[in-house]
Amino acid sequence: MPIYTNIEDLRRHYARRTPKMFYDYAESGSWTEQTFRENTSDFQHIHLKQRVAVDMSGRSTRSSMMGEDVAMPVALAPVGLTGMQAADGEIKAARAAEKFGVPFTLSTMSICSIEDIAEHTTQPFWFQVYTLKDDDFMRRLFERAKAANCSTIVVTVDLQVLGQRHKDLKNGLSAPPKLTAKSIANMATKIPWGLEMLKTKRRSFGNIVGHAKGVTDPSSLLAWTAEAFDVSLDWKRIAQFKAWWDGKLIIKGIMTPEDARCAVEIGADAIIVSNHGGRQLDGAMSSIRMLTSIMDEVGGEIEVHLDSGIRSGQDVLKALALGAKGTYIGRAFTYGLGAAGEEGVTRALQIIHKELDTTMALCGETDVSRLGPHNLYVPNGFADPTVKL
Repeated sequence: MPIYTNIEDLRRHYARRTPKMFYDYAESGSWTEQTFRENTSDFQHIHLKQRVAVDMSGRSTRSSMMGEDVAMPVALAPVGLTGMQAADGEIKAARAAEKFGVPFTLSTMSICSIEDIAEHTTQPFWFQVYTLKDDDFMRRLFERAKAANCSTIVVTVDLQVLGQRHKDLKNGLSAPPKLTAKSIANMATKIPWGLEMLKTKRRSFGNIVGHAKGVTDPSSLLAWTAEAFDVSLDWKRIAQFKAWWDGKLIIKGIMTPEDARCAVEIGADAIIVSNHGGRQLDGAMSSIRMLTSIMDEVGGEIEVHLDSGIRSGQDVLKALALGAKGTYIGRAFTYGLGAAGEEGVTRALQIIHKELDTTMALCGETDVSRLGPHNLYVPNGFADPTVKL
């Protein structure tokens, strides 16, 4: 395997190896991509406070998320179509996460099914669901998740209406993908990727085809997805999902203190401060800039996690120091998966862990639980959405 020293190394290899349609799906945002860019660039406004002459022996990045012990407070985020970035991609990512000791979150829009992940792993994993209108499908989805020993459900609440992603439209990326002569020609140049895909039977949406009413093949999937998402979603409906699941539940897509308060009131166990990786409301604030105000509102009442924009262990440290209990990587592990399969996901986790551990040491800390605002230099107004940095 090539020498990868940072996440950007993995991204470059991933771009060369993976078809453009699927690369663009991961590496893009909606509309002008302002929020997509600022999710990462806003981390650069926060500087680290270096300390010296501190005993750095016995360091630990171990923590817990949702009551589960983790090697570091980083989970693999739910990413749709992961099994098209690499053959059996969700299985490979789940195995890498389990071996490393961090949570894996399977997307409803995955290629490999819940049952596939359960068959190829030994530990409980997390499962992400959308707020769909089909009650029968949702109930059976929860039942399948319980049967597969999923320990936590992640409910995504920011996808009632799909944000316009120009690259996906131009590439014909939909559910299922609309292949064009141009996209087929591009795929033909990705020989290692193509050879792997030929060897797997998993090329459709495993959680939906054969499970949703009337969806028996890729052609019927398109009509179902066009009608599936619930534009009438409200907090009562989210509370209904919680009652159906009757287990640990995280709400993903919280970007204001007001919505964080609503999540607490319906009894969520955790929230994820997330703008869907900049793929929904373009022009929204970055997740890291909204974290402090949300922590001020509910930080003492509920577990708060952060997603969107993390590309390094230093980003993880900054989020933890601002109060997050856990963080998520989506694109970062996808780069590794597309670059080198399961080994690539492992390498992404190793890179994040090494950067977190080294940065923690240089900041004078030996335990992630002791990180706090005292480790950072945060510019005035950073947590105030009215301030232009």
